[in-house]
Amino acid sequence: MQSRYGKDYLSYSSLKQALGDIVQFDRYMRGELKYKSDALDFGTLYDMMLFEPEKVSDSYIIFDEEALLGGLSEKTQQSKNYKLTKEYKEALQRLHLDAAEAGKMIISTEMHTQSEAMIDRLRKSGLIDSHMTGDYQVLVDGDLNGVPVKGYIDCLGDGYITDSKSTQSINKFRYSVRDFSYDIQAYIYSKMKGTKEFYWVVQEKTYPYTPALVKCSESTLFAGEMKFNQAVALIRQYLNRGEDYDPMVEFIEFEV
Repeated sequence: MQSRYGKDYLSYSSLKQALGDIVQFDRYMRGELKYKSDALDFGTLYDMMLFEPEKVSDSYIIFDEEALLGGLSEKTQQSKNYKLTKEYKEALQRLHLDAAEAGKMIISTEMHTQSEAMIDRLRKSGLIDSHMTGDYQVLVDGDLNGVPVKGYIDCLGDGYITDSKSTQSINKFRYSVRDFSYDIQAYIYSKMKGTKEFYWVVQEKTYPYTPALVKCSESTLFAGEMKFNQAVALIRQYLNRGEDYDPMVEFIEFEV
C-alpha cells in the first residue's frame, strides 16, 4: 500500500469508500476523490469553533458583504445589481486571491453567526460540560487487529469518546450512522482507546438548533467491527491482485 499510494495506513474515510466501490477507494487513496460542499465547509468551521476556537482566525476570513460594498464607489453601491458590476467583481476577486495567498478559506458572516448560535445552544444545554470536556482532536495512530489505522478523535474525555455531528434531523441520525458508516469510526476509536463509552453529540442545523446526546450501543459497535473487517478484506483482496489489475471490472453482488 505504501508503494502504491504513499500511505501505510487506513482511515475511516478510506474504509468507507472500500465498502461502496473499490474504484472509489483507489481514487480516494490516490488523492483524486475530493468532496467539496457547503455542508462540509460548515461542518469543518463548526468543529473548529467548538473545539479549537483559537485557530479560527488563522484558518478563515469572514466575508462581510456590507463592509466590502461600503468600500466601493457610490455608483456601485446604488446599482440595482451591484454584484454584476465590474468594480464589485474585481473587489471580490481580490478578496479571494488574498485569502488563497494567506492559506485561508472565506466564510460568510451568516455561516459564522450560525455556528456561534449552535455552540451557544450546546453550552446552555450542558452537553459541552458533561460530554465534551477533555482533549480535542486527539490523534489515533496504530495497529488495529494487525491493520494500521489513523484518525482524529473530536473529544477524548475521562473514560469516554465524543464525536460531534451536525445534521438536518435528529430523528434521522440513526440512519446516518448506518448510511455514512459512522459505526466504523466508533469501533476504531473505541477499540484503540480501550473504551466502550462512545457518544455522538448531534445538533440540528436549523433553529432552534436542537442538540442530542446519542450513545453508541453494543450492537452498533459490533456492526462497525463487521464493516471494518469486511472493508479490510475487500482492500486486501484488491491489493493482492497487483497494480495492473483494473478495478473497473469489479461489480457488487448481493441478495435481498
